[in-house]
Amino acid sequence: MYGGTVRVTADGDDHRPVPGVVHTWAPGGLGGWQAAASALDQFDIAIVQHEYGIYPGLDGHEVLPLLHRLTVPFIVVLHTVLARPTPRQKGVLEEVVAEAAAVVTMTGSARDRLITGYRVDAGKVSVIPHGAADHTGVPSRHGLRPHLLTWGLIGPGKGIEWALRALALLKELVPAPVYTVAGKTHPKVLEHQGEAYRDRLHDIGAQLGVDAAVRYDPVYRDEGSLSRLIRSADIVVLPYDSSEQVTSGVLIEATAAGIPVVATVFPHAVELLTGGPGLLVPHRDPTALAAAIRRILTEPALADELTGRTRALVPHLLWPAVAARYRELVHVVLGSRPAAVAALPR
Repeated sequence: MYGGTVRVTADGDDHRPVPGVVHTWAPGGLGGWQAAASALDQFDIAIVQHEYGIYPGLDGHEVLPLLHRLTVPFIVVLHTVLARPTPRQKGVLEEVVAEAAAVVTMTGSARDRLITGYRVDAGKVSVIPHGAADHTGVPSRHGLRPHLLTWGLIGPGKGIEWALRALALLKELVPAPVYTVAGKTHPKVLEHQGEAYRDRLHDIGAQLGVDAAVRYDPVYRDEGSLSRLIRSADIVVLPYDSSEQVTSGVLIEATAAGIPVVATVFPHAVELLTGGPGLLVPHRDPTALAAAIRRILTEPALADELTGRTRALVPHLLWPAVAARYRELVHVVLGSRPAAVAALPR
């Protein structure tokens, strides 16, 4: 089985050639979706990553003519399944699913939401988790102070302001924790709002008197660097505002790394952490967030228990296991024929 990638870019993205990329669908580029479809048709099957913000047009509707044009079967991977979509969002997703030979959601809650809230063929839908790198081979290096970590693309809705308020409630701990916020500002946020959200976080930290305990790390990291960062954390904090988030790659990576998680009750966290490797707290509640962090930092038996719960999950979350699940699905779609696979990524 061999493959190639058709990438989708936005204004300002780096369009230089990348190994494995067979075509670039760029805004205003020559051929548009027609050329992207032709590139995908050179393979036996396509795997299409669907998120409303990836593709051109309102709610990414320009992916639809591409899918209609494809002559090869395709599997669609759904990154977002909204509980309260607009009529257009609902229509786009239903049409994407109708065209697909198979559909993958990355959580059971996303599958349930899709089947109950949209007109789709439930028989097409499989659950395959978001994959993670194996971070456990990287030594765990901790500093003198407990290390809290949030990472990913930064923007409103990440709830980092609530984590800062929780940090202010933990000043009495000895030693008091430090907090790393790693990741660049989301490109869509940067395009429309600049760095207003990040600037607001700096202001909140200064007002609360915790700015010296917070480190902002606005870079993209390679796998090795990210592994070292994650393994330096005592707790990964996911204080997201959204009640819609059915998939979180950060949550999967933290779990696979064996790091206890404190998260708000977004759907993926509820599914993975209930009785699992973390604690759940209400949205926008810094007191509850601080209490959960304090428990893990001051109750070694609880921290050990949460870490231990990851051991049963990790083998199923690593990329080789996830790739094997996709390979099985491809063989089902193609009737067990060997395949050349193209991917249309974010």
